[in-house]
Amino acid sequence: MAIKVLVVDDSSFFRRRVSEIVNQDPDLEVVAVAVNGKEAVEMAAKLNPQVITMDIEMPVMDGISAVREIMANNPTPILMFSSLTHDGAKATLDALEAGALDFLPKRFEDIATNKDDAISLLQQRIKALGRRRMYRPSALSTPSALSSNTIDSRRSSSLSDNSLSASRRPLSSRINQSTAAVGNASLPSRSGLTSPVTERQSAQIAPSVSTIRASGKQYKVLLIGTSTGGPVALQKVLTAFPANYPHPIVLIQHMPAAFTPAFAARLNSLCKIEVKEAQNGDVMRAGCAYLAPGGMQLMLERAGMTARLKVLAGNADMNYKPSVDITFASASKAYGGDVLAVVLTGMGADGREGARMLKSAGATIWAQDEASCVVYGMPQAVASAGISVHSIALDNMADAILKETSRG
Repeated sequence: MAIKVLVVDDSSFFRRRVSEIVNQDPDLEVVAVAVNGKEAVEMAAKLNPQVITMDIEMPVMDGISAVREIMANNPTPILMFSSLTHDGAKATLDALEAGALDFLPKRFEDIATNKDDAISLLQQRIKALGRRRMYRPSALSTPSALSSNTIDSRRSSSLSDNSLSASRRPLSSRINQSTAAVGNASLPSRSGLTSPVTERQSAQIAPSVSTIRASGKQYKVLLIGTSTGGPVALQKVLTAFPANYPHPIVLIQHMPAAFTPAFAARLNSLCKIEVKEAQNGDVMRAGCAYLAPGGMQLMLERAGMTARLKVLAGNADMNYKPSVDITFASASKAYGGDVLAVVLTGMGADGREGARMLKSAGATIWAQDEASCVVYGMPQAVASAGISVHSIALDNMADAILKETSRG
């Protein structure tokens, strides 16, 4: 059966165009449209849609208020549309705190001109959210107590949240070119990898665990890569870290350039550790988390005891900016096995090849478990390939990281 979608926007043009795009896919069906948040709340209760697309700025009731009411009374996966401005970024983060699961920039020109990639991206995002069943979680124990819901995955998704200019060139060749700037770090060639189908059939996925016993290994850096559902997941993890956390932290979140400064500032206001948007030349310090800038690539490089961050445009053919693969690959050259890398919720497989390279260098790779992911794509990619050693619930992730990386 087709996934039932409620489209909410005060613009008649946008309602019509989004509805047309949704209905082009035989697996999707628009069951109703709403012109403001109040109508959205009423229709969500009456029609029980499987996904809601929601504008932020609307009369009568804005999108953020509507999200709060819907999540309190009729929890439903919600995809927000947001303007690519500083205010739009802040509002989108507010919507995610209220319980929305994902967002897309509100690019009228892309939707109006019928660009194939924009259409496919919207359809993929809706289908990925529509394949999840909502349930009420316990409140998060963070200063801002996010109301976003955990997801019980009915079936895993391998959909890719590619950028609108996604390249069809092999991933490994694009990573090789991009990482050349930090000493020609490269991933294994595609010809040397097991096919994805064979990996899924042969690999034994690490079981979910509630607690992890520290391995005793010594680390020098923590890496966290994520996409869909990542803002909430990162806040959940990072707000549990003490101010004296003993290592630098590098965060790679798929996010537009206009959003990462606001996201870094929000995390910094909530966390005991310092959180900042990474800048080119930053010297990495313990107890500081560096968020990869949107629209750029973030790499790690070391000279003696000093580790610095390098921010650059990278290869134009890369699907993701920032890319988890790129940062992970550079870290394998800069730090070798002294890395704990964690892959959290997200669509696609970004991070798998970089994690493979890290593992070859002796690093430790963990993944978020399926039940607590918004979308079990990126974590599944490293788990099913046999790269990660543990699959851990989001509620337990911070505790497990702290135990594993403490210096005892």
